[in-house]
Amino acid sequence: MTLPVHLRDTYWEQLHPPLLEAGAYAVDPEPYGPPWRLWEEVGALEAAGRGVFAPVACLSYGPRGTVVLAPGDMCGTGLIAERTEGYCRGINGSGGPNLACLGCGVPVGTRIDDCGQWQVVRLLPQAVLRLPGPPERPVMDWAELPAEGALWQGLSGYRDIPAGVALAHVVVAARGEPVQAAAGPVAEIFGRALAALLPGRECAKRLDLAGPGLGEPAAELALVPVHPQTGEVWQPSGGAEAVPVEAALWAELAFPPHRTRLPVVGGLPEGEERDDPLPPHPPTAFRPSGAAFRYTLARMPAVREPWLRAIHDRDY
Repeated sequence: MTLPVHLRDTYWEQLHPPLLEAGAYAVDPEPYGPPWRLWEEVGALEAAGRGVFAPVACLSYGPRGTVVLAPGDMCGTGLIAERTEGYCRGINGSGGPNLACLGCGVPVGTRIDDCGQWQVVRLLPQAVLRLPGPPERPVMDWAELPAEGALWQGLSGYRDIPAGVALAHVVVAARGEPVQAAAGPVAEIFGRALAALLPGRECAKRLDLAGPGLGEPAAELALVPVHPQTGEVWQPSGGAEAVPVEAALWAELAFPPHRTRLPVVGGLPEGEERDDPLPPHPPTAFRPSGAAFRYTLARMPAVREPWLRAIHDRDY
């Protein structure tokens, strides 16, 4: 499956669930783990060669292509006792690979399960040998995804993270012009942030949803899903510019659960009152993850443009 964008941020001092479901794996194309080098030491030119185009605290010079999977899927390995560093509730992998093969003792990967981090195992690419196995799950076409429920997954409670990633893509696609989010779920998720980052209403580009099961609205920017198995971005045919959104967040925007329930037939007996809870409403306005927003922008070459670099460097 595609690498979940939830890796772009975490919730400090909270226990996180496994990042991937059992039986699934993904490959992280970015470097991971020690050694680390400070931005001042690396410099902008070398950082750009490593895919980072705006200042970050430090850059990893660890291996690319680590294989990410759920900790419960591991077998035949054990922890390296002297590499079990952690903050308070688990292991954070800061000391390098902490899993070794039980047969030969060679380090093969890193287990992470501390608070404030997603629970994962990262296998070193040189320690992984692909062997024939059971047939992989067939790749579903776009029409199948909503019907099979494949656009929903268990990390939707952390939707501010994929929202921050999508917000970065919206801002880049806007090219400095103001954006008007379509009324409803799109405005609820992105409206306040876009008004702060790209103020102004005259000649604003319209941002709306498009994708499987929806029509194509009259909008310059279309929020479209990323295929959860292949990473393919759904492409509109009406001329709107596609803005990729993580599949589960897109599904929540396109088919809001609390707005798509079927009407109840009939009524309650006289004198009875309904005690169904109202749809949940957060105590504060929704805010896309600023950390995920800046992380994503820093890895997009467009951030080197002065107007976009200024947005990257300030809070919203």
